[in-house]
Amino acid sequence: MWGKNKLQLPVKPTDSLIGHGGTLEGKLNCDTNLRIEGNFSGEIHCQGTVTVGEQGTVRSSIRAQDIIIAGKVYGDVIADQRLMMTDTGQLHGNILAGSLSIMEGSVLNGSVAMAEEPATEKAGGLQKKEHADKAGKRGSKQAETA
Repeated sequence: MWGKNKLQLPVKPTDSLIGHGGTLEGKLNCDTNLRIEGNFSGEIHCQGTVTVGEQGTVRSSIRAQDIIIAGKVYGDVIADQRLMMTDTGQLHGNILAGSLSIMEGSVLNGSVAMAEEPATEKAGGLQKKEHADKAGKRGSKQAETA
């Protein structure tokens, strides 16, 4: 009875929130999604989606899979997949993203670099069939002259 293993339920990750009126400073690493409605200064590394809400102000570099900016961000951002700026979003910094969506009304002061997609074909993977075509043309020309 005492020695038996207890049934363990799977643990679901919880999203993180910096609420309106909250202020946080430092280096933030998270495996889940992060939403910022307050103030944050420092550095953010996130495996999920970082959302800066309309009331949020971030003075930080941000690296995440997806980034949604509806508030103010002062710093460089790297979105491994997608960066979306809403009509209320402001970004004062540089962007490196896989894909980018900027709505009318948003403010962007900085440079944009798009991550290159991997090549679908290997170098030298395309092979032309010129040799067979030339041989076929020679054969037809020889037949016409005969």
